[in-house]
Amino acid sequence: MRLAMILVAHLFLSPATGITSEPIEPIVIPTDLNPTKVSLGRRLFNDPILSANNSISCASCHDFKRGGADGKSLAIGIHGRKNELNTPSVFNSALNFKQFWDGRAESLEEQLDGPLHGENEMASTWVQIIQKLQQDPAYLAEFKKVYSSQPNENNIRNAIVTFERSLATPDSKFDRFLRGETHALDGQEREGYRRFKDYGCIACHQGRNIGGNMFQVFGVMGNIFSDRKKLTRGDLGRFNVTQKESDKHRFKVPSLRNVALTAPYFHDGSASTIEDAVKIMGKYQLGRDLSAKDIELISRFLRSLTGKTPEGNAR
Repeated sequence: MRLAMILVAHLFLSPATGITSEPIEPIVIPTDLNPTKVSLGRRLFNDPILSANNSISCASCHDFKRGGADGKSLAIGIHGRKNELNTPSVFNSALNFKQFWDGRAESLEEQLDGPLHGENEMASTWVQIIQKLQQDPAYLAEFKKVYSSQPNENNIRNAIVTFERSLATPDSKFDRFLRGETHALDGQEREGYRRFKDYGCIACHQGRNIGGNMFQVFGVMGNIFSDRKKLTRGDLGRFNVTQKESDKHRFKVPSLRNVALTAPYFHDGSASTIEDAVKIMGKYQLGRDLSAKDIELISRFLRSLTGKTPEGNAR
């Protein structure tokens, strides 16, 4: 693991460019998005009309006040139906190399079908959604203005995804540190970051999204599932997509951006605090029993990753 950390750090280190050379990069605000599509996408994202019974919206599970997640161990869909996995944040999701914990969607465009059609989520169909939007004069006028057409699957999908791509969270304390504001982090946060790197956390949590760019087995250095509870289908991870034995308990590494806002943690929401999550990761991913001081300092660093979040969900 130490060797993996050194190799990853080497890959991401670069010559001085005015930004501190580190294996993590600052968030960049997208500048190529059509603002009228973003606005329409925001409205759709917040409208329960997309669900089968008009009871929940995308924002019901992706609350901006909760870091783009929902604060629940497992997501709750229409009729109070419980999902098998924890809700990941929608913030910075455009930076993920694949979508969902098991990586079954290659893009945000493909990902959208999951919650819209999932029987334990919004349980709707494109036919239902299009019919409802075409019966709404305000939506008809807005789609005509933005897309020069009536609502259809392609432009509805495009509007929502364009909005989701706008949900970057720049200017965290750590991003300012990376840009050369050396005092943006206090001494304990800097020490926490040093230990985060030295212990090998950086091997999986690096790049602009501090994760979201690879798959990894949950329990590299110990079988957390046999130690903890009876298996669920959600615990199988990428195996559910590939049916490969080697993909059992393998998940997309989550982003650590805004992690202080998105408790509870892991695919099943089983860790209620950052400190709990750090302790578990130390034991099962790194093979280390981290000291109380290690956990405190790494947690302080993780709290420095909260960026400027988008404006609250429209209601």
